[in-house]
Amino acid sequence: MSRFFRNTAFYLLIFLVVVGLFSFLSNNREEAKEIDYHQFLQYLEEGRVDQLHVQAHRGVWYIEGEYKSAVGDTSRFYTYAPMNFNEVIERINQAGVPLNYEPAPGDPIWLTFFTTLIPFLLILFLFFFLMSQAQGGGNRVMNFGKSKAKLIQDDKKKVTFKDVAGAEEEKQELEEIVEFLKDPRKFSQLGARIPKGVLLVGPPGTGKTLLGRAVAGEAGVPFFSISGSDFVEMFVGVGASRVRDLFENAKKNAPCIIFIDEIDAVGRQRGAGLGGGHDEREQTLNQLLVEMDGFESNEGIIVMAATNRPDVLDPALLRPGRFDRQITVDRPDIRGRVEVLKVHARNKPLAADVDLEVIARRTPGFAGADLENLLNEAALLAARRNKKEISMAEVDDAIDRVIAGTEKRSRRGFGERAENCGLS
Repeated sequence: MSRFFRNTAFYLLIFLVVVGLFSFLSNNREEAKEIDYHQFLQYLEEGRVDQLHVQAHRGVWYIEGEYKSAVGDTSRFYTYAPMNFNEVIERINQAGVPLNYEPAPGDPIWLTFFTTLIPFLLILFLFFFLMSQAQGGGNRVMNFGKSKAKLIQDDKKKVTFKDVAGAEEEKQELEEIVEFLKDPRKFSQLGARIPKGVLLVGPPGTGKTLLGRAVAGEAGVPFFSISGSDFVEMFVGVGASRVRDLFENAKKNAPCIIFIDEIDAVGRQRGAGLGGGHDEREQTLNQLLVEMDGFESNEGIIVMAATNRPDVLDPALLRPGRFDRQITVDRPDIRGRVEVLKVHARNKPLAADVDLEVIARRTPGFAGADLENLLNEAALLAARRNKKEISMAEVDDAIDRVIAGTEKRSRRGFGERAENCGLS
């Protein structure tokens, strides 16, 4: 439960306690016994009634007093009578019973205040609750315009270029960004303008996000990570507000890196959507274009983005001054695959017969994520077979599993089919 709802429940409990206390103190009828109106008339005729108190109360007369029981005890009572009871007044006067009459009072001030305030509080509470539920988290009431970017600046999770293998040329191009973040005066004194945006283009699993985190780790600056789909919501104006909030937070933590994964979700070419030229996605893209053109290069904010669909991006996003540098992150070659396998084999006990170069030759076209999954599958197979090391047999089975899927043991083999067809 969020802090908002805990505080609301606490104040609501206090409110109920106060209302209950006022009701208890203002209600003194518990000491008197209610009797029927006709029974009251009978007591009055018998002369057993004393000290009557009459007060108009919500369309009826409230009568309270004392009467003597058959054994002589005195008890308090109250009853209600219709509004026109002139005859009763005459009987009371004839019986000589002291009568104290009070006009109808208005409702207490506290009751009027709380009666007016309760509906308003309930509506306000319901509104906050629905807003928080629509946002997707109870602890983010009315925070639609807040950015969902995750700030990563933990040294324990720091990623450097040593953790990125198979992308030597890409790392060389990104070293210029790292040098600018470390020493921006070196470039500004010569009148050089560092690229404001770097677009990483490549197939899925090639390490585009890892390269972005490595740049931040090498430069030692905060790293804001967000997906392109996190900007757009069903509510109009939310995406643009989140873009503004993201860049405001980035300016507070400058120098830093903003990494937008799958930017094609928000940077698609304008005019191609079903909603026309004014849909929420296009407003978000327009705000992103304004923000990337709105800050100076020496503020130390580098925008990096990744996509595997550069053909659908808006041309205004790729012009010089925004994402004016594109780096293609392709699948690694055989040497790159060997380096990637070395990185992912650091924490895995490999047997002596495992040759990473042989594995690299058997996995052409594998991306970095595919090679990581391959070694993980081999480790799972070794654990199922109760082995303490990963041997080449598990690696071979893992390659078959990754390429062709799991083995179909229930299906008949080729030899049986050939035998049935008379080929053997």
